[in-house]
Amino acid sequence: MDAPRQQNWPMIGGIAAAAALASFGIARWTAPAAPAPVEAKPAAKAGPVELTLPDAYLQTANIVIGKVEAGGAGGEILAPAHVAASPQGEAIVVARASGAIARITKRLGDSVRAGETLALVESLDAAGFSADRSVAASKAEQARRVYERELSLFKQGVTPRQDMEAAQSALAVAQAEARRAVAVARAAHVSGPGGTVAIVSPIAGRITAQDATLGAYVEPQAELFRVAADGAMQVEASVGAQDARRIAPGDPVSIVLTSGATVAGKVRSITPTLNGASQAATVVITPDAGSSLLIGQGLQVRIRASAGGGKSSLSVPEEAVQVLDGRDVVFVRTKSGFRAQPVLVGARSGGMAQILSGIEAGAAIATRNAFLLKAEATKGAGEEE
Repeated sequence: MDAPRQQNWPMIGGIAAAAALASFGIARWTAPAAPAPVEAKPAAKAGPVELTLPDAYLQTANIVIGKVEAGGAGGEILAPAHVAASPQGEAIVVARASGAIARITKRLGDSVRAGETLALVESLDAAGFSADRSVAASKAEQARRVYERELSLFKQGVTPRQDMEAAQSALAVAQAEARRAVAVARAAHVSGPGGTVAIVSPIAGRITAQDATLGAYVEPQAELFRVAADGAMQVEASVGAQDARRIAPGDPVSIVLTSGATVAGKVRSITPTLNGASQAATVVITPDAGSSLLIGQGLQVRIRASAGGGKSSLSVPEEAVQVLDGRDVVFVRTKSGFRAQPVLVGARSGGMAQILSGIEAGAAIATRNAFLLKAEATKGAGEEE
């Protein structure tokens, strides 16, 4: 049995090989044809990102529109500042004598004239000043009469010269004491013969602070009111030592309000030393007449420094430049919204960025809260994907 089975193995192998070849041929002829290779084309270059936004969104998001200005970033300095009263534009009104406030005639925000009474204080000190004034006046009058009598007797040869001269000297002393008592009463603003002190404004303006309460007891030199003259104000900005060396009196300044509006001004002076705590110099700026600034208001200033102006180019606030898809862009205002415009940025200094190319002077761009536009552009790109 084994010998015939071994003789059949070659025949069985040949049949299996023929079957395999037949199966391969059938599969080759029946399989679908492979697609022809497609030539790779470069991807189309994406155009500038366009944002369609309503005006109401700009107001809600406080997106400020400004224009691209000529002048490199090296010539413009952005610094924090605040509005302060000029040295002659604010007066601190104090009590000149101790006592209780009996009457308040003016309130916070009221307009006052120079010399106008703001409040009345009932004071024992004032009563003493008034009494001293009356006593001194009486003594001066009595000394005057004595002198006149002695002078008449001297001319008649009745009394010697020394009596007349003694009376003359006593009159001079009494008159000096009377003048002193009157000056003390006037300085304390004693009103009338009683013990009432008037709190008087030395300048015309508006009351900006009030610490006077009816019936309250006050000490001498206690601050009761502050009065600021209309329009008598200045802007004080803080700059670093390096920027301070580039600023000179007369340099033009743009005062930027929180609303984005600007007020023109000029540098009046700059301190030659730095503040010990902040290590900053103070630049005093005079705003143009008619500006609607308020004392104590915080803002920013752009100082066009006359020294070290840098290259002749364009400049924008540094926060106007955003990075989108790895490129520096600014958002240019369009009829329906904004367009992300790629720009080449140069030096950055004092909160300003130098624009070397990509945009022209005078173009309207988003200068504040531009990062919100970047967020909108990024969100739009994500949705399209």
